[in-house]
Amino acid sequence: MKAIGSTPLGLAACGTNSVPNQHAAAVKVTELDIVHVQVNRRGTWVIPRIHTDAGLSGIGDASHAGSDDPQIAKLLEYFYLLKGRSIYDIEWLRQQVYGDWQDFGRATACALSGLEQALYDLQGQVAGVPTCQLFGGKLRDTVRNYANINRSTASRVPAGFAAMAKSAQAAGFDAVKLASYDGIGDTRTPTEFEKYTQLGTDCVRAVREVMGDEGDVLVDAHSNFGRRSGIDLAERLEPLNLFWLEEVSPSLEDLAAVKHAARMATAGGESLFGLEQNHEYIAAGAVDILMPDIKYCGGMLELKKIAAMAEAAGLPVAPHGPASPVGNMAAAHICVGLPNALILEFSHGEVPWRAELVDPPEVLDKGFLAVPDRPGLGIRINDAVAKRYQVS
Repeated sequence: MKAIGSTPLGLAACGTNSVPNQHAAAVKVTELDIVHVQVNRRGTWVIPRIHTDAGLSGIGDASHAGSDDPQIAKLLEYFYLLKGRSIYDIEWLRQQVYGDWQDFGRATACALSGLEQALYDLQGQVAGVPTCQLFGGKLRDTVRNYANINRSTASRVPAGFAAMAKSAQAAGFDAVKLASYDGIGDTRTPTEFEKYTQLGTDCVRAVREVMGDEGDVLVDAHSNFGRRSGIDLAERLEPLNLFWLEEVSPSLEDLAAVKHAARMATAGGESLFGLEQNHEYIAAGAVDILMPDIKYCGGMLELKKIAAMAEAAGLPVAPHGPASPVGNMAAAHICVGLPNALILEFSHGEVPWRAELVDPPEVLDKGFLAVPDRPGLGIRINDAVAKRYQVS
């Protein structure tokens, strides 16, 4: 593993990441460095960067596997399986490590997904096309994003959420999401449960007032409710005209019951890994909108496959992902080619330097993220910014 800013042999002459005169199938994986930056109290961004013997490098997002970033050890382990192999050996890698998920959970999911994204970034560069062209091309040029204001709201009261909603609105977003029921916990008395449920609902109401009648408000319940309390929550929130109510309960049966009873759309599925878990979720009729996370589900190809299953079941997909700019761009490359793509998640307000972490800087126009026509994912890491905020 290289330190941020170090240059593997052979890269010095390829500062523009241009494709050298080398047969595409012969491009081999040679080195890995990990861009690891501190974001805020909610954690770090972990961005693997794979280098090749062709002087090219590809990036992916492997963030948010746990508080101590257990995916870093898995990134190194899985990289050594890849070293010396073709940048096209993605299915081979998947077969090697897929079973690890049973024992290592998100550490495996995030490591596999991050490396896979980096390999698809490289494949696009070698082919001279945007990575989305490897997945069937574009149906649209941009993807609508909603602003997740939850991770950036420190004051967990109505005024705090309202202030961050105003910030998102000022940045051009017309849709925001909050998770205002986290105070409930697992051991509250009925009186405390009611107290925190009411507080959470007051926070949603405050955000609705900021967004007005035209803006969209999304609520993540973070699985804090059961069947009866979840149905009650949906009834309380009905007058606030939600875009969706997300992850009400950890139980598939309870989710399906809430979906059946609720008068607004329900959404979920962010923590599911692979086709099997997502198929079970869809078959259970758990939600109206499926939310696979590109970091957790297994990567870009897995996201495409999951979206196809959802399409066959008549469900839209809205990929979860309060991710780094790299993760958002990787998900966007898939979303622009999905017939059933609805909206993408954007983590608003976490750090002021977010856009500058990548080159060219991340740009959203009124909440819409454009997929560039440059080869691969179309972005590189700005090493100067990464060094400034790297985890010590």
